Amino acid sequence: MRYPRLVWSGLVFRVKEFMVSRWFLLISVLQPIIFATIAFYMFKAGRQPGTLLYVALGAGMMGIWSSTLFGSGGALQWNRWQGTLELLVASPPPFIVVLLPLTLATSVTGAWALLSTLFWGRVFFGVPLHLVHPLSFLVAVPAAVFSLGLMGLLMASSFILYRHANALSNLLEYPVWVATGMLFPIALLPGWVTPLSWLLAPRWGIDAIRHAALGGGPVWFPIAMCAATGAAYLVLAAVFLQIFERAARARATLALT
Repeated sequence: MRYPRLVWSGLVFRVKEFMVSRWFLLISVLQPIIFATIAFYMFKAGRQPGTLLYVALGAGMMGIWSSTLFGSGGALQWNRWQGTLELLVASPPPFIVVLLPLTLATSVTGAWALLSTLFWGRVFFGVPLHLVHPLSFLVAVPAAVFSLGLMGLLMASSFILYRHANALSNLLEYPVWVATGMLFPIALLPGWVTPLSWLLAPRWGIDAIRHAALGGGPVWFPIAMCAATGAAYLVLAAVFLQIFERAARARATLALT
């Protein structure tokens, strides 16, 4: 029971840490509201008011992804700048147990994006908040959040070996938004994008949340796919962390100097 207790303690600590970060709150709360507002006016101009909840859920998921993407890489860089990354790697527990709470905390904190966009849409745009499957919705949201946290764990593993690998996160934000159908259906994209989206947890997360809220599709299958992709990310991250950690030790690239 040591490792689950360590993961839980680390998760609580990291969430508290991120909640006092103005930059992190900007990414997870304010930015999704801005994107949601733009999307609301676009859909209203297209005379499709019934899709406003569709947009609000998509904008909230965009915020969770941005929070996970930048937080997973940025947090390691912050520890590197503060000189604590070497201590984390050299700690007695396996490094994946130390890193997992950090990446989960980025997605858990990013869940504020979903709440903020729903609140913003309801108060200022009159978005209806009637859920077709409310109990399934309560399962779909945590499934999506934790699968994204595990995806962040897989991405963060490369940031240990390469000091400036987090710069790649700037390139991954918008393509994932598009490829996973967060604002418009994947059917509007070229056919070769669909198989790629199957490998991405955000695609199944947004499907589960939207089907639970709006109906029109299965709920439990995308939830199961969130669990499957999350488990795959966890296994791959465990393998890559061992390889990258060994290489970083051999090259002495953990520290800045």
